[in-house]
Amino acid sequence: MSGYDSNPFVDPVDVHPFQDASITQASGGTENVGEFNPFSANDLGTHTGTTIPIGDAGSQPAILQTSVEQSAQERASAAQTNLIKQQEELERKAAELERKEQELQNRPIGRALNTGTKENNWPPLPKIFPVKPCFYQDFEEDIPDEYRRICKRMYYLWMFHSATLFLNILACLAYFTADSQYGVDFGLSILWFILFTPVSFICWYRPVYKAFRSDSSFSFFFFFFVFFFQVAVYIIQTVGIPKWGNSGWISSISMIRTNLAVSVVMMVVAGFFTVNAILAVVLLKMVHSKYRRTGASFSKAQEEFSQGVVTNRNVQTAAASAASAAAQGVFQRN
Repeated sequence: MSGYDSNPFVDPVDVHPFQDASITQASGGTENVGEFNPFSANDLGTHTGTTIPIGDAGSQPAILQTSVEQSAQERASAAQTNLIKQQEELERKAAELERKEQELQNRPIGRALNTGTKENNWPPLPKIFPVKPCFYQDFEEDIPDEYRRICKRMYYLWMFHSATLFLNILACLAYFTADSQYGVDFGLSILWFILFTPVSFICWYRPVYKAFRSDSSFSFFFFFFVFFFQVAVYIIQTVGIPKWGNSGWISSISMIRTNLAVSVVMMVVAGFFTVNAILAVVLLKMVHSKYRRTGASFSKAQEEFSQGVVTNRNVQTAAASAASAAAQGVFQRN
């Protein structure tokens, strides 16, 4: 009953809760916490008693890969190089245009009309000659750089073709003097020279010149159509069928026993015809390869032809005349 004798109003004994022996023992180990080194050798399983410096660790620090940055730099460098090339190309074209403009400004007044048309300069005839030039030709101004060489070669082929036809007249003349029955060859050789020289210029050289100048599909197809026949004519002239007006191999060989000197002259011309045929085939293939790069097509040729017919003044005049004549005929019947 002694518990009941205590005064409940008396202050109880001030008991500190952390003075308990178990708590004091547990909290007594915190005095050396600050001295703990997690990188000490004792904690790593060794007993050296020393701490391993961080710099002596065997592993290297992680390095951020810069492959993405390098690829971005490479793309930027490639783009800059491309821009530099484009700028150089534009500057080159600008210089070319400026050069052409300067040439036009320095050109004499009589060279070009105020309407913008160019004065004809081919064939180059003297001013005192009564016949004036019929065509305008300037490779440097009209033909692009990539087509200029092949266009000049076609022009040289036409010149070689004309020279061969002229030499054919001389060979046929010798043929006629050696044997009078071959006078028909001499007459036909003159006709071929007069006919084929201008016709070849108009029918296959000028079309290929216009095709390269203006990238005309119709001119390309017209050239191919006519030049195939020209190659066939070269082959016939090379063969040299008697009484066809050509000093070819058959005619020249047939004259060996009759007159050797005439036969040699005719063989030289036959060799010229052979060179013409070979060059024509080679240049035809070259023009065809250039044609495939231009993007020309048969549909474009048809479109250009139809537009040319519709816009041609002569065709318009003829159509108007036919329409008016038909209308007058209808009114007269009524």
